[in-house]
Amino acid sequence: MERGEIIPSIVLSGYALGRIAAHDAGNDAPAAQWRVLSLLSQQGGKRVGELATASRTTQPGMTRLIGGLERDGLVLRSPDPEDSRAIVVEITSAGVVALDAWRTEFRDTLAPRFADLDDGDWETLTRAAEILAAHTATEPTGASR
Repeated sequence: MERGEIIPSIVLSGYALGRIAAHDAGNDAPAAQWRVLSLLSQQGGKRVGELATASRTTQPGMTRLIGGLERDGLVLRSPDPEDSRAIVVEITSAGVVALDAWRTEFRDTLAPRFADLDDGDWETLTRAAEILAAHTATEPTGASR
């Protein structure tokens, strides 16, 4: 595989693994739900517009998703302390529990697909995961929106 194909291949494989795990686990919750809960868990409270931008969706679409998550007790909306006209969304303790359960379910569902990997393969995947985490933690310097 050529260098220019590696990152797109990883991204597409990640999407495929997510779809496979959801299907095999019988998890019918929308992937967007888990992305939003993951973002809130990692980065703290966000405005609806910020969540929509991060999820590459519309603000009305994000508002609908947040409404469902709030009805399920997974997030809480409250006024932004810096701007009372704006709303901040935060993950609840029930949201953290649901997110952890989802991660465990997906890990356990996907584990058989990787059972034949040797220690060297696991070291390679571990290093790849560390590199990807380091390069996705923040936007690159000079990134435009």
